[in-house]
Amino acid sequence: MSSKNISSSEKYESVKKEVKNHKDLEAWKKSIELVCNIYKITDSFPKNECYGLALQMRRAAISIPSNIAEGAARNSKKEFIQFLYFALGSSAELETQIIIAGRLNYSDKLDGLMEDLKFIQKLIYGLIYFLKK
Repeated sequence: MSSKNISSSEKYESVKKEVKNHKDLEAWKKSIELVCNIYKITDSFPKNECYGLALQMRRAAISIPSNIAEGAARNSKKEFIQFLYFALGSSAELETQIIIAGRLNYSDKLDGLMEDLKFIQKLIYGLIYFLKK
């Protein structure tokens, strides 16, 4: 049977068998790394930002792998895609917060964070594209 004859749902089920859980997804792995880097960098923010921008950045960052994990655990491709879009929404929120932190000169390591975030966004878009096929 050629791959052209395989339905979209059969492809999804095939991938679900290969991907044991969310921890096998590159987008999840990279977003976990990003969370750790966000925590390290926001530790150096001014102390008055402890409950402001730093906390918001941490929450948005944590939301990315959390939504990927929750979506991967769902029972349908449609729900998985929905949660991937939630992860993209959190990534856009984090992107905005990184820009704000940069304009406030809170860290000189923000460019690296932005590069990592853009790469994660590409991985998530690729996963959505794959699942929609």
